[in-house]
Amino acid sequence: MTVILHALLLEIPEKLESERLTLAAARAGQGAAVNEAVVESHAELKRWMPWAQKLQSVEESEAYCREAQAKWHARETLDFCFLGRGDGRLVGKGGLHTIDWSVPKFEIGYWIRTSCVGRGYASEAALALARFAARELGARRVEITCNALNAASRRVAEKCDFALEGILRNSRRDCAGELADSCMYARVF
Repeated sequence: MTVILHALLLEIPEKLESERLTLAAARAGQGAAVNEAVVESHAELKRWMPWAQKLQSVEESEAYCREAQAKWHARETLDFCFLGRGDGRLVGKGGLHTIDWSVPKFEIGYWIRTSCVGRGYASEAALALARFAARELGARRVEITCNALNAASRRVAEKCDFALEGILRNSRRDCAGELADSCMYARVF
């Protein structure tokens, strides 16, 4: 209870800046922009993201943003929209998930819209999130886990100096329901 109380009392900034991105806390009213990016990227997201198996409506995306806002206030997840600093366009989404405040430990998740892939945005956002977790939230451990076949996510983790701690065999179901291996990457502080 003391750990949760401490987390609830933290003043957590709702905006982070990196070289090209503003990471803004997911909030009510962002559903249409999120939905546009998901629709554009559905074919790629569907391969790796369980939540992307069915195309969401604008209303479902808005509900997700509102749920993310509630989970932020409860300190259960810290979900961000990645916005281009020049134009404010939604480049991707992600944040700090699977939080264990008793360590404290966080898992970084991310995705980048198809038209912005290959420009280093995922690495830039992941690095900003890792630094934020360490500096602002006192993280002792930050993880990135992904399907072992997801070469792009693995490159992001490696580019951000996360160490591959192991490959967990048959540790998850892939989006087709088949058993798959996971890669566990981490940085410790």
